[in-house]
Amino acid sequence: MALITTKEMFKKAYEGGYSIGAFNISNLEQLQGVLEGAKAKNSFVMIQASKSAIEYAGINTLVAMVKTASDEIGVDVALHLDHGPDFETVKKCIDAGFTSVMIDGSHHDFETNVKMTKEVVDYAHSKGVVVEAELGVLAGVEDDVVADSHVYTEPDEAVEFVERTGVDSLAIAIGTSHGAFKFKGEAKLRFDILEEIQNRLPGFPIVLHGASAVDQESVATCNKYGGDIAGAKGVPVDMLRKASSMAVCKINMDTDLRLAMTAALRKFMAENPSVFDPRKYLAVGRDAIKMVVEDKIDNVLGSENSAK
Repeated sequence: MALITTKEMFKKAYEGGYSIGAFNISNLEQLQGVLEGAKAKNSFVMIQASKSAIEYAGINTLVAMVKTASDEIGVDVALHLDHGPDFETVKKCIDAGFTSVMIDGSHHDFETNVKMTKEVVDYAHSKGVVVEAELGVLAGVEDDVVADSHVYTEPDEAVEFVERTGVDSLAIAIGTSHGAFKFKGEAKLRFDILEEIQNRLPGFPIVLHGASAVDQESVATCNKYGGDIAGAKGVPVDMLRKASSMAVCKINMDTDLRLAMTAALRKFMAENPSVFDPRKYLAVGRDAIKMVVEDKIDNVLGSENSAK
């Protein structure tokens, strides 16, 4: 199998009213769990790595690992840089073999964001790589991405941004947040913003970041076996499925995988205190991730059999 771009998968997703899952990984077991879940559901999938994940795993090791695992498991996959902070980081990933990259200039002013994105688009497109950008600001914390406040995406700016940069997909801010603590009260997403952008950019792929559901069973298991994750709350599944049926062609999921793996590891090690073989407890974490991915494909993304 091969590393591919998102062009075909996003086109099919938009026309089919579903989304592609973009799952963050930083080690082999996470990668295997995601790919095995996608294989079981015959679904398109994206593997994402943030700057900190690349620093953890090593960029060439990570690319080789994704290529080899996708071939062994039998899944075509897009390898995507999540939240690239600058041109140098993005270029490094493109040159190493990533097939999709994100340049995140959302914390800068509009004109600076346009300039940063256009520079990346010009280089990436010359190498056959697709580009995602972001407009608007998501609150919360995830890896190196930190924001105290939320700024909704303006539809007028979204149209101008896409036209001026030539970007291939756009992450927008409609109320999702990074991390495990997304909402203090009732969750609310601005579907009116999404709908207006969809009407004004017909056929254009929209991306949702900060879209983990934060499974409460995983949170409870973590806490039961020694964890301290109080007040974690995510985006309701029905809201994510609604977004998937509209212009949203890619949904990012990181926290849900971390929680599932951590819960499985905590439970296994508490119940098997004599085990010290990493293969045994990491395999349990890998299986937990596979189950999460299958569940997301069925109940959130709607992407089963998309890779036919």
